[in-house]
Amino acid sequence: MISSLVAILFKLIYLVIIVVVILSWIPIFDARKEPLASIMKIYNTIMAPFKSVIPPIGMIDISPLIAIIVLQIIEHLLLRILINFGL
Repeated sequence: MISSLVAILFKLIYLVIIVVVILSWIPIFDARKEPLASIMKIYNTIMAPFKSVIPPIGMIDISPLIAIIVLQIIEHLLLRILINFGL
């Protein structure tokens, strides 16, 4: 039960990251308007540790890619622990 909720939470985090990255390529979206402003707050909270460590390479920001990879590793380890404890 708990492991299912954790898996869903991580899927939502991945979705937020992917949506913001895709919308960043489209210049017509205003990040100050709802619901995009709420999504951006979540995104900035998740990405702050990664952006402080990983600098952009030229005009390309690879921190979302690194964040997804690191979060997948954390998800895998966390789910493994929860399943081993029967949760």
